[in-house]
Amino acid sequence: MKKIFSIILIGITVIINAQKNAYYQQFASYKIDVDVDANNFSYQGKQEITYENNSPDELKVVYFHLYWNAFKPNSMMDQRVSSQGKNGDSRLQQNGISRLASIPKTEEGTQNIHFIKQNGKNLKFDIQETIMKVELAEPLKPNSKTTFTMEWDAVIPKQIRRSGRNNTEGIAMTMTQWYPKIVEYDYDGWATFDYIGREFHAPFANFDVTIKIDKDYIIGAGGTLENPEEVKGYSNSSNVLADNQNKATWRWTAKNILDFAWAADKDYTVDSFTIVDGPKVYLVYQKNDKTIYWEQSKPYIEKYFQLMNATFGRYVYPSYAFVQGGDGGMEYGMCTMILGEAKKLEDLCGLMFHEGSHSWYQQMLATNESMRPWMDEGFTSYAESFVMDRLFPPIQPQPNPFVNTINNYRKFVKSGKEEPAVWLGDHHDDGKAYTFSTYVKGELFLVQLGYIVGEPALSAIMKEYYQQWKLKHPTDRDFMHIAQKISGMDLKWFQHYWINTTKTIDYAIKEIKFEGKSTTVTLINKGGVPMPIDFSILTNDKKVINYYIPTNLTHVWKKKDVIGDFKTLDYWAWTQPEYTFVIPYPKEQLTALGIDFSQRLADVNLEDNYYEVKDQKLK
Repeated sequence: MKKIFSIILIGITVIINAQKNAYYQQFASYKIDVDVDANNFSYQGKQEITYENNSPDELKVVYFHLYWNAFKPNSMMDQRVSSQGKNGDSRLQQNGISRLASIPKTEEGTQNIHFIKQNGKNLKFDIQETIMKVELAEPLKPNSKTTFTMEWDAVIPKQIRRSGRNNTEGIAMTMTQWYPKIVEYDYDGWATFDYIGREFHAPFANFDVTIKIDKDYIIGAGGTLENPEEVKGYSNSSNVLADNQNKATWRWTAKNILDFAWAADKDYTVDSFTIVDGPKVYLVYQKNDKTIYWEQSKPYIEKYFQLMNATFGRYVYPSYAFVQGGDGGMEYGMCTMILGEAKKLEDLCGLMFHEGSHSWYQQMLATNESMRPWMDEGFTSYAESFVMDRLFPPIQPQPNPFVNTINNYRKFVKSGKEEPAVWLGDHHDDGKAYTFSTYVKGELFLVQLGYIVGEPALSAIMKEYYQQWKLKHPTDRDFMHIAQKISGMDLKWFQHYWINTTKTIDYAIKEIKFEGKSTTVTLINKGGVPMPIDFSILTNDKKVINYYIPTNLTHVWKKKDVIGDFKTLDYWAWTQPEYTFVIPYPKEQLTALGIDFSQRLADVNLEDNYYEVKDQKLK
């Protein structure tokens, strides 16, 4: 009997632990009402939030982001920018001095919380810069809901970074991360990251937003405008409905997105067009001689969404808005805020397509950007490079769309300033190092993965990643599970080296020996990251023959994914510094030999990777 009881107890424990470790995600529904005082760049706000606790944990506190509290002298953002000096984010400083330090008192970002209630009961709260901790009156049990109501007033800050008044292009109000926003809670706990200037994270949510503002303003936003006939810019009607204060009321809704962002200006023009088998696209910008490329961008935007849908998964929302409003470019739910002025069409489209691609690798596949910025910015940059190569092909054909990214990475590595991609986004010591570890190494993570598993397998991995994790919060572990399952390979070593360290790839041709009717090749691994090697030869009759040398780390070999004949050799053990093999071609039949003719391998030293037979020297 004791044995049977023990077995039952073990079984129950296993079930309980499985339930605790099962995936879940929280959800919020916002109903927000704001009344904007445009003359004084301030507003009164109130909101009701229905919050769903889908976790197995009982919650006794909740947290909110108050992002605008960062925009004032001596804030944590100001302190960080000041301590980094010229090594920090150039957009937050001028001549190495923090721009936040000189914000006038009247233009400081403030979010003054009047009260917050849970089911009608007043709650205690404590504000620590950009994080507000709220003690619940009633613990929120697993798989239950509660309702928060709150009122606040806010001063729209001087435009320093992403949000604020009167940006450099004259946009009146950029309203991003502008409301008290509930913090994401997941298996890792509350994502209470202070806002220091980098990325954001949030639970998926529905939004019902009402904005009262001077009737002469036009709003661009990420969402569906529910009353286009009553406001300026979105219909043929000239009869804007205004109240006795000369204000118009705008009502926007959006479902299952991470945030609601909007911008307002009196000089906006609204263009729209619908993409076949795609979203309705809005262009909201100041139409003048500095923004002429916005009109020319329309056919490229249409091709962009079609390429993204076919390659990475379908865009699930009904619309997308490109809004002139930011200090560079920043993605939000169903929209982006970008600079409107560009030197050429390609520059504008590149910015649009990078921010638009965040709809995949930030919104629909909503990783925690503060913890894993390389999955957000890096995967987005990969999609941007892929699309730009097809829509704006280079004058000189390149072997792949990522050659420039790899070359830039090589140059930066030689600076000695590289930092590991695994670091938290706001905790990088050098602004340029953050860019390379996040954008560049994140992009090259996928390029190197394609080199390891083969391009067809990488394509399948990206599509399956989307299918399994769209509208969820995946981690790197979830992505790697799919990559290993589809490829059949062990890939944990690769992620460790590429993301957790700054070790580099550096293979070389050590020796070429011509011996009668054959040639003996000896390669050497001079770097810290082991990789499989594609070694190729070019014959005198212009034939390419590829010799694939697997690494024993993967245990499964990739299939052909390069041009020319493809031959698989014995594996190269990662502990073995050198590798020698023989090819059945004499010197007289060879023009060139080399590592990675496809130029996908992020080898930091190319000088010793190629050998031209006619010169009989390494190239």
